[in-house]
Amino acid sequence: MKRLSGLLVLALLLAGVMLAQSGLMITGAGATFPNPIYSKWFDQFHKANGTQINYQPVGSGAGIKQVTDGTVDFGASDGPMNDEQLKAYRTKNGVGILHFPTVLGAAVPTYNVPGVNASLNFTPEALAGIFLGRISKWNDPAIANANKGVNLPANDIVVIHRSDGSGTTYIWTDYLSKVSADWKEKVSKGTSVNWPVGLGGKGNEGVTGLIKQTPNSIGYVELIYAAQNKISYGTVKNAAGTFVKADLASVSEAASAASKTMPDDFRVSITNALGKNAYPISSFTWLLIPEKFKDVAKRDAMKNFVKWAITDGQGDVEALSYAKLPKEVVDKELKALDKVQ
Repeated sequence: MKRLSGLLVLALLLAGVMLAQSGLMITGAGATFPNPIYSKWFDQFHKANGTQINYQPVGSGAGIKQVTDGTVDFGASDGPMNDEQLKAYRTKNGVGILHFPTVLGAAVPTYNVPGVNASLNFTPEALAGIFLGRISKWNDPAIANANKGVNLPANDIVVIHRSDGSGTTYIWTDYLSKVSADWKEKVSKGTSVNWPVGLGGKGNEGVTGLIKQTPNSIGYVELIYAAQNKISYGTVKNAAGTFVKADLASVSEAASAASKTMPDDFRVSITNALGKNAYPISSFTWLLIPEKFKDVAKRDAMKNFVKWAITDGQGDVEALSYAKLPKEVVDKELKALDKVQ
């Protein structure tokens, strides 16, 4: 009887542990760029493990702020935190924060030019000139010369950009800073910048919506948002002089060189990468995870999720127009997970 009673107590304890695990809630906030794949992953992880991950796609800038302020358990960004932000996090929290790449994506030039159904070619000079406000007509030679045979109108260009702190903006401005000295001097790179011209939209969704409803507009969004919303996006001339359209192969090629020399903190830029067929506005996107968790259950669940996402979860990414992580990066990340305490 005593033995039966003991077994009953043990069963109740185990049931309690399982119930507690199934009710575990982890909160995160940040980039909209990876939100489609994150939504899919979080749902799958919840079904398989019982852990619910509540993620708010509020933009990379807001994600960095919220994880620094401690209002969420983790952040997410398409641009790595800079040294000043890392210092601010450590000062406020007493520990560091780690970057874990999850997938690769691309920012693409999207446009809505009535009567133009062709996939337009854009040179680095044209993109920098448009977003600096120096190229203001669709039939400007800087655009027309790269698009022979396309009847471009003499209409004014309407520039659309992000209004919120955005990793997609970081990728876009990081690229423009590499290909245009004027852009680097006058605007530079960041999740938020002082735009010379244009209208602002919140999130990739907001920019996509503005472009769809604004004739003669051009903006930048993550590749999947252009694909899902069936809006035109152009090819971009890369460092090798090739006009390349963003796709899984061209984004992967942009990452191939960087993967072999990935720094220990995973903070790396792959815009304007070398490679004949490398798409030049490509990037990793990162989860921002504290080095130390007060809640052991959350720590273990977070580590389990990252391990799953960068291994088994990679099987889901290509269907959503993201590129898989290179094996060298995955191997390095699996070792880095030991730093999360």
